[in-house]
Amino acid sequence: MVARRGAQRLVRAMLIPTALVLAAVSTPAMANVAPGTLATANAATAIPAMANAAMANAGAGAGAASRPVQACGMPAAGKGPGRAEPSAMGFDPGRLAKAVAFADSRLRLNVQVYRHNCLVAEGSRNAVTGTVPWNIWSATKSVVSMLAGIAVSDGRLDPNAPIGRYLPAGQGDAAHRAITVRDLLTETSGLKQSIVSEAVPSLVGADPDIVAQTLALPIVHRPGTYFEYSQRTPDLLAYIVQRAVGQDLQTFAQRRLFGPIGIPASDYFWLRDRSGHTYGHANLYLPPNAFARLGTLMLNNGRWNATQLIAPGYVRQVSKPTKTNPCYGYLFWTNHAPCVGPSIPSRKTFAAPPLQGMPSDSYAMVGFLQQNNFLIPSLGIQVTWTGVLGDASLDPQTLISASPSSELYYNFMRLLGRAITTPHVPDPGPYRQTFNLDVRPDEFADPAILLGTLGIGPDAPRDCNILFCHGTVPLHGTAQNVEAILRALLARITRQPH
Repeated sequence: MVARRGAQRLVRAMLIPTALVLAAVSTPAMANVAPGTLATANAATAIPAMANAAMANAGAGAGAASRPVQACGMPAAGKGPGRAEPSAMGFDPGRLAKAVAFADSRLRLNVQVYRHNCLVAEGSRNAVTGTVPWNIWSATKSVVSMLAGIAVSDGRLDPNAPIGRYLPAGQGDAAHRAITVRDLLTETSGLKQSIVSEAVPSLVGADPDIVAQTLALPIVHRPGTYFEYSQRTPDLLAYIVQRAVGQDLQTFAQRRLFGPIGIPASDYFWLRDRSGHTYGHANLYLPPNAFARLGTLMLNNGRWNATQLIAPGYVRQVSKPTKTNPCYGYLFWTNHAPCVGPSIPSRKTFAAPPLQGMPSDSYAMVGFLQQNNFLIPSLGIQVTWTGVLGDASLDPQTLISASPSSELYYNFMRLLGRAITTPHVPDPGPYRQTFNLDVRPDEFADPAILLGTLGIGPDAPRDCNILFCHGTVPLHGTAQNVEAILRALLARITRQPH
């Protein structure tokens, strides 16, 4: 009887956040979008044709080059970014408009282009979508890295330290406690991974205890030696940062990151597992306007006006190539090659960098379905966009936005490069299709890891299952999720239009 009542409570707790998430991201303003405004990808031949037409149109008539004016200042809380005419910032206005129109046509629901902190172009739906909380998916990993950077800057987190220094005594065995903070930052923990199996329960906050679940995973590679894109690694890092700073991660994030750059707590919500641990791999629902502020902070070396939030040395480190994967830094993707992508449908190494045609110092926050902050420090350029898919490709990995060789990135960046008048950006030529047809379900949908969440099998935590964990039915995190979603929803309803 006790188990039945516990199961009923659990099912209700899992369904409530799902309903509230859908309500929070569906606003009355969306009903005002004209039918047919959102482009669709039903016609596989239509989208490449649109890309080719955009390329052809962009090739005609370059504007006169102009020297960029002084950079815009950082926006205050409640204020929008500074704006500038594209021509004053070294862009050809017509070509830049074509680049943004291309992004608009590819299911980008919000597009923002900045140079020297000034907004110079935006998508046609920005007025509707700019303040709507949106799951930035794996770009959440980069936010966790930024929080780790603040803790490192404070001297409270050492990248070279074993995580056992920050874990409670007795939590995890000796081998797991020897994994370093840097191993978590570079996705080289050595833990067994299966990115889809790891992610599925998190969509409704159903995991009983992601920390216990992570520490129960077997170590299959020597830590620090093998890159493997994982969801549990940044989940564990989020907990380690929380332990290092001695404060709930979300409280710390609001006080030391979001608040100082003008993002109020009512603007977003960030899901937790049922025990109250914040997910580090995804599930930060952040409005695109707020997402853009994070990119601006990184492009300015961690400084927001007069306040240095993240040490410049750490900011430089996140975009440096690592030995195990040159296109990956500290939970940010870098513009280097060779490039090892996520293991879906299987592990594959690509010969080219992710942002071909752009300078090698470019790097990005990357989320599933193409939630991106593209940062190009040497050009002072930032592109922030959110949306749903957008790649036109015959390759399944590219089509589901899981490939570093993105057709969407390539063709947009090619158009953007043509729009830049100062300095000249060489044209990389037409996109070259890549394929990964080697489907290995054990690399992304391992049933043993999913069953471990249910408390079944060798990958299950010792005293947790889908219902009970550590002797209780954990619902604390579920209650926190409901509260955060309701707060964001209420803020959307009561916010006055600007």
